[in-house]
Amino acid sequence: MIGSSVSGVEIILALPLATAVLLSIISKYRLSARLNAGSAFLTLLAALSLFVRKPEPGPFLLVDDLNILFIVLNTFVGFTTSVFSASYIGHELVKGRLTTIQLRFYHAMYQVLLFAMNLALLANNIGLMWVAIELATLTTVLMVGIYRTHEALEAAWKYFILGSVGIALALFGTILVYMAARPVIGEGPDGMVWTVLIENAASLDPALLNLAFVFLLLGYGTKVGLAPLHAWLPDAHAEGPTPVSAVLSGLLLNVALHAVLRFKLLLAANPGAIAPGPLLVTMGLVSLIFAGFMLYRRRDIKRLFAYSSIEHMGIIAFAFGMGGPLANFAGLLHMTMHSLTKSAIFFAVGHISQAKDTQNIAEIRGLTVSHPLLGWGLVVGVAAIAGMPPLGVFMSEFLVVSSTFARAPLLAIPLVFGLLVAFGALMLKVHGLAFGEPVGVSHPVKASYLPMVAHLGLVLIAGLYLPPPMVAWFQHVASLLH
Repeated sequence: MIGSSVSGVEIILALPLATAVLLSIISKYRLSARLNAGSAFLTLLAALSLFVRKPEPGPFLLVDDLNILFIVLNTFVGFTTSVFSASYIGHELVKGRLTTIQLRFYHAMYQVLLFAMNLALLANNIGLMWVAIELATLTTVLMVGIYRTHEALEAAWKYFILGSVGIALALFGTILVYMAARPVIGEGPDGMVWTVLIENAASLDPALLNLAFVFLLLGYGTKVGLAPLHAWLPDAHAEGPTPVSAVLSGLLLNVALHAVLRFKLLLAANPGAIAPGPLLVTMGLVSLIFAGFMLYRRRDIKRLFAYSSIEHMGIIAFAFGMGGPLANFAGLLHMTMHSLTKSAIFFAVGHISQAKDTQNIAEIRGLTVSHPLLGWGLVVGVAAIAGMPPLGVFMSEFLVVSSTFARAPLLAIPLVFGLLVAFGALMLKVHGLAFGEPVGVSHPVKASYLPMVAHLGLVLIAGLYLPPPMVAWFQHVASLLH
């Protein structure tokens, strides 16, 4: 029964796995697409049930106020992407880009990916969290290479190699945390349980914690896509199926960020440890400014928005690095708005690349004339992600900037500079894509508009009005982050 919080956690984890097994043997496209979306919807309902009653933390699983926000966002975007995926993958089958076997593999891996991300968010054991993020990485590697073209396989290998380096660094950092905990907590699995670690954080060896956090930030920072650890991300977005791009940008980056925040809390609770904030602030600013300039040189539409993801993960890392109630609130809001907006953009881009039969920006013009709904959807999405009012990203960016001006005015200069650089690039690119005379071929596409419209509608509503209970919830979660 979904109303039970314990059953809710079990459904969130067990349902995607069971669905993956079923989807691996179903060859009928319509049935598999509906099963994929239906399972994702039930997982979303199970996640929402956690608001009603949270189960007690165990040695392996934890539901607290911090990860509920991530889990609900994860399952919501997972569901809407599965709806978009149905029409997108159907088109790929008709065009012969995917075979029936690849279809079964894709749908099964989609559910395994949802399971792995949910497990990483729910894990109370830092070792289990590492395993779940590694599983999510390997699953997306396989999905990125699904087209079996030279470029797709190269992108998948690049992702695998760089992801493996990152995950190895994160593993070493996890081992160092256990070594720091062993003299205080003792031998055995308790030394890897996050709730036990945070209770005893003040007594842990600060020198080992400091070293561990550096490795963890580099390791999980690779997954977050922070510069200079980002090199896998543009290739993975450009060569994989577009639903994978939506999940990568909208969800998997957040899962890795959640891991970083957990360890940031551990360091913050130890008086002898370094302040983790300046490291996050530095990597955030580097990512923001670097990605802002790189946006100008992109010729592939999916690579363009991959670099936009690097930019926004930089803003989020910067906000959490600044810390404090307002900056943490802004970081949480920006993470939510980015997930909704960027996935909506990829929903539009996926159908646009199918309609135009290309991802080359130079060959895509006048979308508002040739494909009005997709064209205007892209315009609204880009306006949102660029931070234009009255959309939700404007509100979160405004809060990040204003909190920085209040606490560290000098840091606001590179922050605003990076935002303006990225804004200029996105406005320049979207003008050519959306307006003017259409060029090239235009194929009819049976598009799924509802996920894109739903996401952009939520982002617009959030920019105009946030319900007081939601504001109170975000403030509460922000207060937990210190």
